Amino acid sequence: MKIPKRKLFLLIIFAYVAFSLYAAYNVFFSNKVISRVHRVVKKESNAPAGGVKDGAPFVADEWNPWEDEEVEYNSALNKKRKAFKQYMAQIDRSKPKRYKVQIWGKAAIGLYLWEHILEGPLNPTDKVAQWREGELQSGKVDFSFYTGPAVVQGHVPLEMNSLVLILNGREQQKVSYSTRWLEHVQALVQSNTVSHVAVVLLGNEQCNNDWIAPHLKRNGGFVDLLFLIYDSPWVNDKDVFQWPLGVATYREFPMIRPNAQLITSNRPYLCNFLGTVYKNSSREVLMNVLKQSGLDKECLTTAREKWVPQETTESLRRYQTALAQSELTLCPVGINTECYRIYEACSYGSVPVVEDVLTPGNCAAGPSSPLRLLKAAGAPFIFVSDWRELPAILERERGISQEQRVDRRRRLLEWYSGFRQQMKERFTEVIEENFFKTV
Repeated sequence: MKIPKRKLFLLIIFAYVAFSLYAAYNVFFSNKVISRVHRVVKKESNAPAGGVKDGAPFVADEWNPWEDEEVEYNSALNKKRKAFKQYMAQIDRSKPKRYKVQIWGKAAIGLYLWEHILEGPLNPTDKVAQWREGELQSGKVDFSFYTGPAVVQGHVPLEMNSLVLILNGREQQKVSYSTRWLEHVQALVQSNTVSHVAVVLLGNEQCNNDWIAPHLKRNGGFVDLLFLIYDSPWVNDKDVFQWPLGVATYREFPMIRPNAQLITSNRPYLCNFLGTVYKNSSREVLMNVLKQSGLDKECLTTAREKWVPQETTESLRRYQTALAQSELTLCPVGINTECYRIYEACSYGSVPVVEDVLTPGNCAAGPSSPLRLLKAAGAPFIFVSDWRELPAILERERGISQEQRVDRRRRLLEWYSGFRQQMKERFTEVIEENFFKTV
């Protein structure tokens, strides 16, 4: 069959163009691969052109027409990769480094740390939930918090290797429970699951905390840091730090947000004291002073002869109402001078009148004790050494104008907010510096 010249000519042109495009693609766009046979090798001066050398097969050098181009291409590619890595490293350095720390709340004081100091969220909001958790950022640290009865040994997520354990060491039963948790954490440290450990401890009210001493790293233990409540002589601001008692979260005392009504309202009572009156205590002296001076009518008081550990909804409401309606809150000593009432009064802008007396026990007896943490922070309280000073204090209180009282409430609420912020910053900085060696 005879092919027309025009078709033959077009076919030749098409084949030429296709070949040209293919050749151009291979030259300019395809990735050249140096084959194992044709790779450039250093030529041995005494090697034969082919065959066997020293009993091993020898492949003779073969000329590679793309050698110079491949070297240039690979060199440029490596430069780009190096530049890209340097760019990514620069981006990583420009990002602030974050550290992760878990907090296990195995004592009610953990809620004061989390909700009142760190101001972290908790889910679910139901206070009787078996498991509650939250997350927040403070400084360079990402904290996660777990609390509730369902937080048990062996069932807590361990995504991070730095841990804060919150414990209660007030009485022997609590000490036994806390010791079991410390033994569990020690096993985690020994297995390299956890690297850094801090403990926030509700210590004994007479500062008898010898049971935890062997667990401190300075004594050969594994606990790097101890945040200890009450004026313990152990506090050195190096590995043992004093921590505030705070409000009674175990009685579900809430986080109070200041508002205009709280600051400017007319409060009908000069003072309040709702609590247990123990025989032959300064609390008994306080109640007698109020009664004998006739001031009990100007102060809201409810005296119990026996301490009631369980708060009811109604009793909590009455107590909060008393704080919100009183200019002053009377804070007599118990087993220790520091008590929940001090912080709860601050929450409502009711000035604490604190009995500034050192209680029996092994707590530090320095010139700033008791309540050295609050005094160092400039707490705007009224301190008394004897409740017989109270009538003169209340007499002066009568002469204070409403404007002065409003200003005093505002300053007290601002101080308490600043104190909590100071504790938050201190807690975060101590964790950063000791766990992660930051400066």
